[in-house]
Amino acid sequence: MIPHIPSHLSDLPIYKKALEIITLSRSISTYLNQDLCYLNNDGNEDQDIYFSGDIVQQSTSIAPEILKAEQESCSDKKHKHVASVRTLTNRLYQNCKRLEHCNSNGKEYVPILRKELKAFKKLQYTWTLTL
Repeated sequence: MIPHIPSHLSDLPIYKKALEIITLSRSISTYLNQDLCYLNNDGNEDQDIYFSGDIVQQSTSIAPEILKAEQESCSDKKHKHVASVRTLTNRLYQNCKRLEHCNSNGKEYVPILRKELKAFKKLQYTWTLTL
């Protein structure tokens, strides 16, 4: 995260939702990793473990991009950060869909994250219009 966040930026609904998504994705990933860290019967690792790490990395990258977009004065650079938020959100959503089919009891929690991402996308649309 960026260390010094002006208070008006930390009050943004989209930023707050991004922080909620980080917390949720970390919790889900931790839960999934307990089931996915073992080797399969053929000695190979479960490929879904990488998706669980991806959701953490992608969700963690969203909030700083929001702050960069808010703090940027140049319109072109601002829209690049907005595009980055959109791309990260879409990748995160796709990885959630992949994890819903993994071999773990934790996959039951992934739809909760997808629901939060849908709410985030609505906030994202409104936020983009205000920039």
